[in-house]
Amino acid sequence: MTRPLPVLGAALGLDMLALHGAWLREAPRDIELQSFSSARVLSGDLAPAVARARALLDGCTGRLGLHGPFLGFAIDAYDPEVAEVARRRMLACLDACAQLGADQMVIHSPVTVWDHFNQQAEPVQAAIQLERVRWLMSPVVARAEALGVTLVIENVEDADPAARGRLADALGSAAVAVSLDTGHAHYARRLAGAPPVDVFVRAAGPRLRHVHLQDTDGFADRHWHPGQGELNWPVIFAALAALPALPRLILEVNDQRGLLRGARHLAEAGLAV
Repeated sequence: MTRPLPVLGAALGLDMLALHGAWLREAPRDIELQSFSSARVLSGDLAPAVARARALLDGCTGRLGLHGPFLGFAIDAYDPEVAEVARRRMLACLDACAQLGADQMVIHSPVTVWDHFNQQAEPVQAAIQLERVRWLMSPVVARAEALGVTLVIENVEDADPAARGRLADALGSAAVAVSLDTGHAHYARRLAGAPPVDVFVRAAGPRLRHVHLQDTDGFADRHWHPGQGELNWPVIFAALAALPALPRLILEVNDQRGLLRGARHLAEAGLAV
């Protein structure tokens, strides 16, 4: 039996959520709110942002996730004071998830290109990094479990498509899964010889619960609309269709105002609606 075409969602700040409300309400489109990732929001009173988000989400029927904090730290932070800030920010974002009914939160992989090569030369460094992640993330994972929120680990510089799966396994919780950013994967292909994006899809397998759809030329993290860069979207969507269940497919572009350009490209290619 042929699956229906997947329904696209979007990663948006609150202002752009208001702009694209009609499109988001025309189908059960998954939404990823990105306004709860900043230290300014998470270190203050969440109530105003939560109230505005609730009002803007009224009538939307897709699933809701939040992009977690990431600027200024990595989840393998060595300095204990930095680690404490990272925990506090992520726990605050989980509080926002609870207040909004979000059941997914995006976090960034800590694996850099430096790590990719140096851990092959000295494998013990990979084990040390995993232990630092466990130490920092344990309270965050426990809180996510209690709230029914899945933490999805997004590739940033990851050149090994299996690295995030190993990290999710090491955290030992059903509340931890994998995210894929298509543009980041293509950037890593150019930067460090990573495999193509469809290989990242297959490596994640059933752990893959969330995808950022963005295009690039591989020179930088462009976050262009699908169709503007080099990505082979039919091949990527064929790999996604082979998964046991489709992850959330989230358009994440810098030009949020022009979001529908990429959505139209994928729809006209017969890949999504």
